[in-house]
Amino acid sequence: MDSSSDTAPTDETVIKVSDISKTFRLPHERSASVKSALINFRRRGFERQKTLTDISFEVKKGEFFGIVGRNGSGKSTMLKLLAGIYTPDKGTIDIRGKLTPFIELGVGFNPELTGRENVFLNGALLGFNRREMEAMYGDIVEFAELERFMDQKLKNYSSGMQVRLAFSIAIRVQSDILLIDEVLAVGDERFQNKCLKVFQELKESGTTIILVSHDMASVKRFCDRAVVIHDGHLVYEGDANKAASEYVKLNFPETVAASSGRNKFDKQQDKITVRLKNVNGKPKSNGVVFSHGDKLTFDISWQSKAAARNVGIALYNEAGQYVFGANTILEKQEIKGNSIEYSLTLNVGDGDYYIQVGVFGKTDAEKVYFLEKGYEFKVINDEAWQGMTHLPHEWRT
Repeated sequence: MDSSSDTAPTDETVIKVSDISKTFRLPHERSASVKSALINFRRRGFERQKTLTDISFEVKKGEFFGIVGRNGSGKSTMLKLLAGIYTPDKGTIDIRGKLTPFIELGVGFNPELTGRENVFLNGALLGFNRREMEAMYGDIVEFAELERFMDQKLKNYSSGMQVRLAFSIAIRVQSDILLIDEVLAVGDERFQNKCLKVFQELKESGTTIILVSHDMASVKRFCDRAVVIHDGHLVYEGDANKAASEYVKLNFPETVAASSGRNKFDKQQDKITVRLKNVNGKPKSNGVVFSHGDKLTFDISWQSKAAARNVGIALYNEAGQYVFGANTILEKQEIKGNSIEYSLTLNVGDGDYYIQVGVFGKTDAEKVYFLEKGYEFKVINDEAWQGMTHLPHEWRT
């Protein structure tokens, strides 16, 4: 890829979406024959589902632009409108340049043909002639890491192998604008890293890229700007980090649950109760989504038992990785009664977390009560750093 190209977006608009709306007709009843289809039609067995309403945004040349939203929000419909698969009911889409969609990887593959034959078949569907495919064949196979399997029929490939092959062919397309649908998550971790490197190179080359996703880590890592679509409406356009935060706030809106004031995410099990008391010294206002740097204070209580003398807390992420732990044994914290208050500052990155709580005797080998997931929550990070935790740092020139 030409790394000498300008990497910063320009002021030239290459995609202009103006007041786009899209509605689908959904049948109430499934028709098994032409007769039943006519009867259902006369009975007006359809309802209109408005998927997008008055969507407008612009994409500049060289931008890595995100379109984010949860499943069913309308983002996939927007993707297919940009790709020309759907036509809008209202509004216009102006695209200046050649646009290539990465939507359904492997469309056109024939399971009865070998991997080698499918490379040339898929290449022809993408507009390459045989001489061009012969020149690229070695690079395609090497990138897909399928050298040993190219003479096997595709039906004997795993789904991951098929996706790797399809992706390796698709990235050979030279285009002004790439439209990407969640393909940053293809294959295993090693192959994902190769994909990420490819998109980083594309970004640096100045290619305009549209990423349609609900993976906020990818949006924050790659995108310059993003729009958030929620229930068919555009609710935010701007900085990608802020778009990711807006997405989380919209899709994880749980707050205080009951009039008793107890949060519905408080847990009671094995005679232990873990209750969020406050956030940053203020009464709790949101029991599931917090920002990086928030200080949470919990009340931990348990049924009185003579052996209960110590408490341990462990913080885990959604992958089950042990992030942090503390206990009153090592910190020589005396417990009086059958409760204790614990505060934790969330100097961690984006993601889902839970705390594990144990009540012990004199040592941590003497388990009295144990709660596997004492509190579950999500952390969002508006800052630019990435990773599992935040380490103080500075730059000097």
